[in-house]
Amino acid sequence: MSKNIVNKNKRIQQGKFKLNTLLQVTKSINNNLPKQELTAIYKDVLINQLNIGKILLYSFDGEKWYQELSEGAAYDFINVEQDLLPIQEITFINSSSNERLKDFDVVVPVFHKRSPIAYLLLADFDGESIEVSPIIKHLAFIQTLTNVIAVAIENKRLYKENIQQVTIKKEMELASEMQALLFPSNLPNNKHIEVAANYISNQLVGGDYYDFIPLNKEEVVFCIADVSGKGVSAALLMSNFQATLRVLVKRTSSLITLVNELNSSILATAKTEKFITAFIGRYNCKTKELVYVNAGHNPPILLSDNKTKLLKDGSTILGMFEELPIVKKGRILIDESSILLCYTDGITEQTNNKEIEFGINKLTKILVEHKDNKISTLLEQVLDNLKVFKGEVPYTDDVTLLGIRFK
Repeated sequence: MSKNIVNKNKRIQQGKFKLNTLLQVTKSINNNLPKQELTAIYKDVLINQLNIGKILLYSFDGEKWYQELSEGAAYDFINVEQDLLPIQEITFINSSSNERLKDFDVVVPVFHKRSPIAYLLLADFDGESIEVSPIIKHLAFIQTLTNVIAVAIENKRLYKENIQQVTIKKEMELASEMQALLFPSNLPNNKHIEVAANYISNQLVGGDYYDFIPLNKEEVVFCIADVSGKGVSAALLMSNFQATLRVLVKRTSSLITLVNELNSSILATAKTEKFITAFIGRYNCKTKELVYVNAGHNPPILLSDNKTKLLKDGSTILGMFEELPIVKKGRILIDESSILLCYTDGITEQTNNKEIEFGINKLTKILVEHKDNKISTLLEQVLDNLKVFKGEVPYTDDVTLLGIRFK
């Protein structure tokens, strides 16, 4: 048999081998084989079937680069960001190339949606002539196979990441539903008071809180609070705060005692890693007296007889000190038709595209202009103005409003 026929048959056999290999890999991918089995097939083809001397495969896991496969030598001194990311196409390495790549002959980059996801470094056995190099003979096939394997690994990573995100989202949605149960479902509008509230969470779960607690036929306690930080940890601390508050208001009539015990509870739970600002008021519908403690919170605005006053008396924030340095109780007689507007800093500190804050002056102006509206309408006016003010700038924090009209 002539040499030409032998070579032709050899090329046919190699072609069948490569086609069968790609079919086997595709079938393995469709059967959802684990990544370890895919890389094992890949390694077997390159080392045992194609007789490649050295292999080093780097993959990207969405955050960092790592060695997916190393055969023939161990290399831990190659810096992917510096040494490989600048390479955009198949590159042959020569003596003048990067010193850290000198042990390899070829770099094969793999891109997916225009982003690099893998880099394959190849070398023949030491002393092998470049003319008979399996890398040169099979480079196109190696590139195709590497692309198939790398994209399959990337798709597995993205699928796993998506499953994790869906799970987290469901857990967050459940946490959000649970958090909604913290807020009072019914706010009164009777002959003594008219109450309304609004809450916009910057995330699925947030760190703002408001409450309204009837004590008896004549007295009520209300509260607005804000936990430092955001997310689940802030929501958990706030749920603990709510539970403690609701127990304490039934146990003591002293706001000073209540605030000190809240401080101790928060300190024991958060270990000074988080703190809470809060405004707590106790109102007697019969005597018209409001007693309050402002624990480092944005001062509520009291509108009475067309004059405004900020309610600042109280203490420092809760959860930072074992003992509060000083707790001062505020006391005020409320005139008929007065309005108290409580809010969190997500309103006053919200910025627009010029990085200007909404501020307390705008909030006060809206309160005065809409004082004759229902409290719910007044709060809607605040939120509407805030939305117009911020424009396309996203909310930077939770937004909470609690309004009370004293009749």
